Amino acid sequence: MKVVHKAEANMENHVTQISREDLEDLREAFNKIDIDNSGFVSDFELQELFREASFSLPGYKVREIMETFIAGDTNKDEKISFEEFVSIYQELKSKEFSETFRKTISRRDGIRSFGGTSGNSSEGTQHSYSDEEKVAFVNWINKALAKDPDCQHLLPMNPNDESLFASVRDGILLCKMINLSQPNTIDERVINTKKLTTFTMTENLVLALNSASAIGCMVVSIDAHDLMAGKPHLVLGLFWQIIKVGLFADIEVSRNEDLIGLLSDKEHLDHLMSLSPEDLLLRWVNHHLRNAGTSTIGNFSEDIKDSRAYFHLLDQIALQGERDYKMNIKIDMSGLQERNLDRRAELMLQQAARMDCRQFVSPHDVTSGNSKLNLAFVANLYNMHPGVQKGQINGSSVNSIDLAHIEPETNEEKTFRNWMNSLGVSPHVNHLYWDLCDGLVIMQLYEKVNVPVNWKKVNQPPYPVLGTNMKKLENCNYAVELGRDVAHFSLVGIGGENLNQGSRIHTLALVWQLMRRYTVLVLSDLGDGEKVGDQIILGWVNTTLSQKRKDTQISSFKDKLISTSLPVIDLIDAIAPGNVKWDMVKRGEKGWMKEADKHNNAMYAISLARKIGARVYALPDDLVEVNPKMVLTLFASLMGHSMKKANR
Repeated sequence: MKVVHKAEANMENHVTQISREDLEDLREAFNKIDIDNSGFVSDFELQELFREASFSLPGYKVREIMETFIAGDTNKDEKISFEEFVSIYQELKSKEFSETFRKTISRRDGIRSFGGTSGNSSEGTQHSYSDEEKVAFVNWINKALAKDPDCQHLLPMNPNDESLFASVRDGILLCKMINLSQPNTIDERVINTKKLTTFTMTENLVLALNSASAIGCMVVSIDAHDLMAGKPHLVLGLFWQIIKVGLFADIEVSRNEDLIGLLSDKEHLDHLMSLSPEDLLLRWVNHHLRNAGTSTIGNFSEDIKDSRAYFHLLDQIALQGERDYKMNIKIDMSGLQERNLDRRAELMLQQAARMDCRQFVSPHDVTSGNSKLNLAFVANLYNMHPGVQKGQINGSSVNSIDLAHIEPETNEEKTFRNWMNSLGVSPHVNHLYWDLCDGLVIMQLYEKVNVPVNWKKVNQPPYPVLGTNMKKLENCNYAVELGRDVAHFSLVGIGGENLNQGSRIHTLALVWQLMRRYTVLVLSDLGDGEKVGDQIILGWVNTTLSQKRKDTQISSFKDKLISTSLPVIDLIDAIAPGNVKWDMVKRGEKGWMKEADKHNNAMYAISLARKIGARVYALPDDLVEVNPKMVLTLFASLMGHSMKKANR
């Protein structure tokens, strides 16, 4: 299969017809991966490019394509232009994948197109966005931030115009939405709110993007210039990720033990804990529908179009609320008699409004089965009125369940999980251990740190009915082999079975080494980053502090002085002068500092680091408690930022 420089020839010979619409979708996917606007993507980015084009190919298939491509590549640069990518697409489409390689976004009412000619192609680039999503997000933001004094120049926005896209320009709204979804992610003292200029607005946007990444949003294809330009598809995509983080924050068994009430007969608690928030929400709805004596649903699209499930769900929540906390609302079920589905949906939403839960969906969103917005509607409903009978599993007591088995997520686990999700791994990691037990996410992380994976050796889902766990175990064995023999990680006493069984200590040991490798990669042009050891980073920190006449030297990444965050703040001042507002910094007295002041400094330091452009995943508690692993990543990120700045 020769796939190079054939795009025009194939189009002329009609080997495979590509519609203008398909070409636009391919260009959109290509531009998202080509983040430096070079007009090319590298060989290792091809799988991500396919995924962006809504065509997820197994890794081994991508390898086969690349082997063929390189063999026929006349210039031998192993880089793929858009035209070459189109050729690959044509070849695949003419074969067995012809029915699967399609953009999943349908061109229907409510989808708007915009765009123009790209600098890299005369074909031009068009993007689409959903009017329904724009309206839903505007209404949510208007309500959530209505009383925020820093947003009064923007709110309320008009859901019927383009004001949402202009609202992100100064970065303030994005920062506020991030804190709404994950409180205290951003120290709001760091946000520029007065006398805004292009420079200070850009600082806010950099702060927002780095903070969004820290809470698990994928922002690799977005920069401050995109947001300042108000590109609708990027703005909506980022808002959805941020809103989703907040909606799903408490839909987890370890954070809400009442969810144990959703255990089915003879189901093990581990299985319930491994479910995604989407799966838990579906189970929650069906729990109430069974109590109502009506049929259950299997999705938030087709099965909710007639509003019947929602009427019964609201009724059950109201009944539970009356029993548990004297909520005096009786749902009017007469709307079920309405034959017109749009009017019935409106009557249902009027009942939801009585519970202060009319958010995200319009009647049309219900009757058209908009799965994203209906998921958001149900998640908000759950957060407002969970309505699971406490201490009961199908009418039986939960005393037989070992609640000690439910361990809350640690800060370190949360950081690792957010880091993985920000890189765009698939599937999304909801539970650090259960979602890694088939090895697939680990393989993707290896590729992120330049450890080659032979995808022909990896078992891909769907797994066979018999032998599923064996296939997953084989993947985990291969993951350990790669870590030990190729990445040269320290994996003494760690086997594939440890990862497969979700062993906390063994999984953390591997994940930490992956994150460390990812962090120090930015410090070295040597390729693997392994040669940039802790002492080099430590030496850079102290040398930089000395050169700027700072007295906060540290002896190691365990130095107790780090608990004050003063070395971090001094370092930020050294590499980005003028950013620290010293009246915000607590110094303590005679070397002693209150715990509250330590937290105050840590919040300020981490937000400052993100504002100047460092991609920091560490949390304030990591500084206060002097977690040496996360302290290392913080200093390494600052070092990387300083080196990039010096090389510009």
